[in-house]
Amino acid sequence: MRDKIAIYPGTFDPITLGHVDIIQRAARIFPKLVIAVAHNPGKMPLFTLEERVEMVKQSLSPLNLPNVKVESFSTLLIKYAKRKGATTIIRGLRAVSDFEYEFQMALINRKLDDSVETLFMMPSEQYTYLSSRIVKEIAYYGGNIDCLVTPIVAKMLREKFSGAGTYPRP
Repeated sequence: MRDKIAIYPGTFDPITLGHVDIIQRAARIFPKLVIAVAHNPGKMPLFTLEERVEMVKQSLSPLNLPNVKVESFSTLLIKYAKRKGATTIIRGLRAVSDFEYEFQMALINRKLDDSVETLFMMPSEQYTYLSSRIVKEIAYYGGNIDCLVTPIVAKMLREKFSGAGTYPRP
């Protein structure tokens, strides 16, 4: 039997401790987990694709997750999943508000290829309120984000917003 490969896709702009929580738990379930950082210009990310990939790699490196690989993709998710030989797409659900969008995406992915399943995972309770958008807003206004993101992400956000108004408000 071949190893089950799961993909956890996202923009990760930036990666939060909620994402890290899901990654750690999914890595215990699947023998191979690919963190797929999406090239998504429609979301107008604060960080470049390369910066986001590097943030994810550096955020995960202290955790010693040998079955986790980080890479980027810029194609239809289901095509990327098939190319990687994935059987599962991991999606995080924080609240009911996430469900409608994620449900639609899961159904369309199933319609495109029913051999790839979507698995919804909820973050630990302490991260249910956490989103990349909220983290960026707190960082923009100089709030303490140390309990929301890894040290490398906090550093990169502070650097990004240190230009006092040089970046648009998230």
